Amino acid sequence: MTAPGTTDASIAIAAAGAYAPRFRITADAFREAWGQFQAAGVSEKAVPAADEDALTMGYEAATRALGAGDLDGTDVSWVGFATTTPPIEEGDLTARLGAMVGLPDDATRQFFGGSTRAGTRALWAAMDAVAAEGGRALVVTADAPRGEPDDAIDHAAGAGAAAFVVSADGRASIVDRAEYAAPYPGTRFRERGDETTDGLGVTTYDRQAFRETIGGAVDGLSVERKPDAAAIQAPDGKLPYRVADAAGVGTETIQTAATVHDLGDLGAASVPVSLANALADGHESILAVSHGSGAGADALAIDSAGDVPTVLSLDGDDPLSYAEYLRQRGVVTSGPPSGGGAYVSVPSWKRSIPQRYRLEAGRCGECGAVAFPPSGACRDCGARADYDRFELPGTGTIEAVTTISQGGAPPEFAAQQARSGDYAAAIVAFDVDGGDSSSGRDVEDSHGSGADKSVSAPAMGTDAEPDAFGVGDRVEATIRRIYTQEGVTRYGFKVRPVGR
Repeated sequence: MTAPGTTDASIAIAAAGAYAPRFRITADAFREAWGQFQAAGVSEKAVPAADEDALTMGYEAATRALGAGDLDGTDVSWVGFATTTPPIEEGDLTARLGAMVGLPDDATRQFFGGSTRAGTRALWAAMDAVAAEGGRALVVTADAPRGEPDDAIDHAAGAGAAAFVVSADGRASIVDRAEYAAPYPGTRFRERGDETTDGLGVTTYDRQAFRETIGGAVDGLSVERKPDAAAIQAPDGKLPYRVADAAGVGTETIQTAATVHDLGDLGAASVPVSLANALADGHESILAVSHGSGAGADALAIDSAGDVPTVLSLDGDDPLSYAEYLRQRGVVTSGPPSGGGAYVSVPSWKRSIPQRYRLEAGRCGECGAVAFPPSGACRDCGARADYDRFELPGTGTIEAVTTISQGGAPPEFAAQQARSGDYAAAIVAFDVDGGDSSSGRDVEDSHGSGADKSVSAPAMGTDAEPDAFGVGDRVEATIRRIYTQEGVTRYGFKVRPVGR
C-alpha cells in the first residue's frame, strides 16, 4: 500500500546527534574464529560494552543532539524512542529516557519497536506531533541486533544510536514522505523470548521484499530532484547498493552516507545514523529510506541548508578479539557470583534517580554550602533547612582512584566485571559551576557564605581501561548500567576521560 506524498516544508530537523560504542571487531577476527565471514561489505562493526544497551546508547545520542542545538530536556514536549533490542521486553523505557535527559514529566512519550523500520516510524510520528501541537520533538533511535554466532545476521550486527530534534524551524526541512507495505512474512524476525534475530534465509525472497518495499516507498514521493546522499537500510554492506536503481539513485550516492561498512548493521538505527552522517557532511539533498521485515518501508526527502548543528561520536579505538567479543556480549562469563551483594530496594533506588541520572545537588538555604546528595543536615552549618536543588555540570577531577581487579568486585558488580574485566573506582570532585576545579572542594567566604567550587562523590570508570584514570585527570559523567537485581537493571552515572 502506498501513501501519497505529502509536503512537510514547515517541519524540519533542527539538530542531530549520533553515537557508536568504542569497541570494534573486524571481519578478520571473525574469519580467524569461524573460517569465514558472512557479512558482505562489512570491514568491522561496533560492539556495545558490557555496561551499554539500547537505552544508554540512546541517552548518548540524545544528549549530543540536544547539545548541538544548544537545548536541554526542558525544551522538548514530545519524545519518541525506537529500538528492536530493548533491555526489557515489557516496561516503558521512555520514562527512564525522559528522566535521563531531563524532560518535563508531562512531555508526550511514545515507544516504537518490532521492526528495523522503527526509527523512521518515530521520526514520522514526531513530524505529525509538531505539525499538530507545535513545540519541539526529540526522536531517539538505538539498536544492537544479535544473531546466532555462526550466521550472517550476527556477523553483520553492530551497535549505534542517533537522535534528532524536530521542530517547525530548522536547517533541514523534511519536504516529502511516503510509505509502502506488502506482506512478506519470515524475512527477518525474532520469536518471543529469544535474544537473537532469525530469518528463513531464502535469498531471492528476502531481496524481493527489500526491493519492492523500498522502491514502492520512493515511488510515492512527489519530489523529483536527485539527492546527493542516500541513507538506505543496510542489513549488510551490499544489499543497499543492490536496490540503488529501485531507489532512483546511484551507488556513489549511497556510499557517501553509508555507515554499515565500519559500524555494521544498526537495525532500527541504520537509517537514522546514516542520515545524521549525511547532515554532518553538509549534504543539501538527502533521501532516507528504511525497511522493516513484514515488510514495509518509509521514504523521506530532506532539503538541508548544509549547516545543521550536529555532534557525532562514531569513531572506535578499541579492537576486540573474538573471545573478548563474546565476553563483552555475555556469551562467555564466569557464572553468577556467590553471595547476594549489597541490596538496594527499587523504591530506594528510585528516590536517588535525580542524583544518579542528572547529578542533582543541593545548596543549603542558610549558608550556601553544596551537598551531594542533598539530604539531611547541612555538613557546614548543621541547618536542616530545605536545599535549593540544581544540576552539576557533569565534569570533575579525580581525587583518588584504584583498580578493582577480577574477583575484587562486590557481588552485585561481579556479573558485569566478568564481562568487562578490571575497572577503575574513583573519588571525583565534581565541578559545581562548570569550571576546572583541580584541587577538590574550595570554599570562598567573600559574602559570608560557602560557595563550593566542587563536591566529591565516588564513581565507577567506564569507556577506558583502568590505567587511563589518574589523580588530577579530568573526567565527565555519562549514564550506564550499574547492576541488575530482582530482574531490574539499575542505571546511574559513571565517569570517563573527558572527550571520549
